[in-house]
Amino acid sequence: MQVQFFFLVDNISLVSRTALKQYIPGIFKKEKKKLQSLTYIFCSDDYLLEINRTHLKHDFYTDIITFDLSETKDNIIGEIYISTDRVRDNAATLGTSIKEELHRVIFHGALHLCGYKDKTPKEAKTMRTAEDRCLKLYFK
Repeated sequence: MQVQFFFLVDNISLVSRTALKQYIPGIFKKEKKKLQSLTYIFCSDDYLLEINRTHLKHDFYTDIITFDLSETKDNIIGEIYISTDRVRDNAATLGTSIKEELHRVIFHGALHLCGYKDKTPKEAKTMRTAEDRCLKLYFK
């Protein structure tokens, strides 16, 4: 299992990276999924907007895009792009810390790769519950 973090921006800090790299595979294990490789790329709004336009044909800003690159369902390989600009704005809008919002989005992407969806209100509620569980366990 390999979890990597790459920063294309320097406007956000991710402390305790080693602890996070050790925690994330446990999300997959709990969901009975096998993680082979997961790469997080932290980028700007404009960078993620271009990915959104090019790959998803969406013309709007978003905080996260998750790509499942797995060849089989038994061996998950993923890339997760996170806009640090959106994380900062969302934290201010939601009245939470940047640290909490950043970790929520990190876990959100992993949960997508585990099969969680968030398109319908019911799916979004289930996703939010799973995110809250991950946050609680990580920060206990």
